[in-house]
Amino acid sequence: MIRELWWDFVLPKIGLGGLSRRTRADRMRRIARSFRELAVSMGGVLIKVGQFLSSRLDVLPREITAELAGLQDEVEPETFEAIRAVVEAEFGAPLAESFEDFDPLPLASASIGQVHRARLRPGVPEAPESGSVVVKVQRPHIEDIVEADLAAIRVAGGWLRRLRSVRRHADVPALIEEFSRTLYEEIDYLHEGKNAERFARNFAERPEIVVPAVHWTHTTRRVLTLQDVSAIKITDYAAIEAAGVDRAAVADKLLDVYLKQVFEDGYFHADPHPGNLFILPAAGPAPAKGWKLVFVDFGMTGTIAADTFSALREGLLAIGTRDAARLVRAFDGLRMLLPGADRDLLQRACAKLLDTLWGRSTREMLRMTDRQITAFSSEFGELLYNLPFQVPEDLILLGRCIGILSGMASGLDPDFSVWRGLSPYVMRLMRENGEGGVRVLLKQLEAVAKLLIGFPRRADDLATRLEEGKLEVRAPELEKRVTRLEAGVRKLSGSVVFAAGLVAGTQFVLGRHPLPAILLGAADFVLLLWILFAR
Repeated sequence: MIRELWWDFVLPKIGLGGLSRRTRADRMRRIARSFRELAVSMGGVLIKVGQFLSSRLDVLPREITAELAGLQDEVEPETFEAIRAVVEAEFGAPLAESFEDFDPLPLASASIGQVHRARLRPGVPEAPESGSVVVKVQRPHIEDIVEADLAAIRVAGGWLRRLRSVRRHADVPALIEEFSRTLYEEIDYLHEGKNAERFARNFAERPEIVVPAVHWTHTTRRVLTLQDVSAIKITDYAAIEAAGVDRAAVADKLLDVYLKQVFEDGYFHADPHPGNLFILPAAGPAPAKGWKLVFVDFGMTGTIAADTFSALREGLLAIGTRDAARLVRAFDGLRMLLPGADRDLLQRACAKLLDTLWGRSTREMLRMTDRQITAFSSEFGELLYNLPFQVPEDLILLGRCIGILSGMASGLDPDFSVWRGLSPYVMRLMRENGEGGVRVLLKQLEAVAKLLIGFPRRADDLATRLEEGKLEVRAPELEKRVTRLEAGVRKLSGSVVFAAGLVAGTQFVLGRHPLPAILLGAADFVLLLWILFAR
């Protein structure tokens, strides 16, 4: 905080704002790198904080979110004795009475808990024939650790909210409470088990999607026992190809499954990092024909409210039909636009983006020329400078989810095209909404007819404005520069007055007239403060 106060508050006030701006990106990266190293070394809640912050593109600079995006929840495992103590305390019996076998070496270890393979004792209802399961066990005293870390975060948040630059961009207490709520849900394994069952019900008619079954007889708030689904990690590209599975098909399936979750179910798996998604090849000579997509870890899920759900579908249809005006209306419906947002300028920018990006693969998007990027920045520089967006709280998890999925799909298939999977889905939504075929044509004809009918009136209005000299041309970048020029002229005038006062004050001192010199000096001092610090 002291460092940022120095760079972002003190230096600009003494005329060194340019230095602060030039070094800002590198400073942000260093801060994020330092936090990432601290989180990995401490574990606990800080890793979760880093993952949460990596999704807040609306609050934090891109340099910080990019550095934190790859922060994996992997820490040193607890000792087997400590894990045994937790399991025995939860079941009120020795470990050997609850499980026939329990592997002391963990499959995975995270900040909240770790996973072990085990085998259920014979006779357990609905147990697999082999009795093989995976058991997720919370770390000892994790609730105390969470409580202590959250208390420290609230203290730091109390400091941050005192900074006007932070208050202007983020409601820090609200962010902390949102993070606290999701974290407490994540350490309740009963809640996670119910999430897994709800997700499984949503995909009951999709046999290619696998959700491990929950064994409730061996599940408590701190211990979760699941069906053992041995599969290939979704980022293990060599193993996926060796199993005969087409990586591009996996990327397309991933998009299709999430489109269903978001735009049909209104309920989605919100933590799709590589440790939670697997590929399960089918046995036999041609495994590529029967592979399945496996989801695990339902501690973090998202539910979309009814009004948000409707606006999201509207936004998807707008993108699918390349309707910029409809997309801006969808932004309004999602409460994403700040009150002063220039909707006309935003609509033009959306239309330009849709025309530029439509149909391109990820590889082609990354190859966009500097000339194209510069042209867009030149045309919509004011919009980019102000960024009139705010991300509602109920869309934060979805934004984080989309960011992770984008990187995962591009890794699976460098030529991945979101449009390839989006088009058939949009067509299906349009048919459901009655917007297919003839209706779309009629709507387009209606829009053209309205334009033609209103054209004479609009032309007459334009001519009238020209005659009266009331025609206004909106050029935001020009207005901004004129405003800066006016401010510069005012400060230049103040500098001239300051110089004149300094000379006059010096003359009064030399002429031994102290009172006028003091008064003039005080006035000059106030003027100097205005010149230096006025915005």
